[in-house]
Amino acid sequence: MAAHDGSGAELLIPEPRGGSAAVSRTTRTSSPVKGAVLIFLLVTLVPQARPDAEPPRVVSREEMLEAMTASQGYDPTATTNGARFQAEVLRRLALGESERRPDGPPLFLGHSNWFSAFLDRTGLTAEKAPTFIRLAYEHGQDIEMDYRRERVIESAEGVRLDFAANVIVWWPEKPGGPKSYSYEDLLSTPHLKVTNRRVITYRLLDLEGMVVYGQIEGLRGRPTSGLLGFLFKIIGEGRVVESRMLISSDGLQISRARAEKGPFNVTQTVTVYPDGHMEKDLPPNRPDLVLFENRLKLPLKIRFRPLDTRSR
Repeated sequence: MAAHDGSGAELLIPEPRGGSAAVSRTTRTSSPVKGAVLIFLLVTLVPQARPDAEPPRVVSREEMLEAMTASQGYDPTATTNGARFQAEVLRRLALGESERRPDGPPLFLGHSNWFSAFLDRTGLTAEKAPTFIRLAYEHGQDIEMDYRRERVIESAEGVRLDFAANVIVWWPEKPGGPKSYSYEDLLSTPHLKVTNRRVITYRLLDLEGMVVYGQIEGLRGRPTSGLLGFLFKIIGEGRVVESRMLISSDGLQISRARAEKGPFNVTQTVTVYPDGHMEKDLPPNRPDLVLFENRLKLPLKIRFRPLDTRSR
């Protein structure tokens, strides 16, 4: 019999031999033995705190603002630039911290500090904040990031891994509280509806300049216009599982994302301009970007370590 401990590992518990008769014999076992078996099962099946676990370090608003200010050359208020902006800020904070404390602990980025720093970075008031930023703040969406590579990667073949982190984005569970929130991105072509679940996890990687959001859980979306919009209207929201991006010398973001819905699998290359406007595929007369797309299509041989989200 197999049981799961919540960490991705499978616990194998032998089935009793002899069918129901064996079960009957087990019930006649003396009380001390039964107690020992019960204690063993409780210890192995109930989630245990890691002995080396230590609380994450809280990142200050000033640190966040400094990291945000270093991202220039594009509009961070555009939804389509959100993944690029977040990846740059998180990577910058993690690399700085790893120089001081390579052994951790993880970093905690509170939603209030992030929101306040973002407003300062963009010069916006709270009322003018973009929808995706405002909703994250209103739902209390915090971030925890573990930048210790040995906690993220089990093995990586044929790639140079410059950065790796486990990222958990969540808001506290409350009785009757929301399980998700959604918004529509009208800058993209086609338009997109994006849904955030209460807990989102992903692996943030930098592979020689290619940023990868890998093993994404808790993020869903679907086009709401065009032919893809019609298709997804029929099959429903897809689960976003991976996104890769490269930045050209003139500031174009070339991204390739994959979404799944049951037996359907949709992978799409898009170009995001610095102002946030997004179009399908590559712009014409840019053979240099074909090389970017080819690299984004390459298979990755990376094995990840289990990501523990039981405390969320």
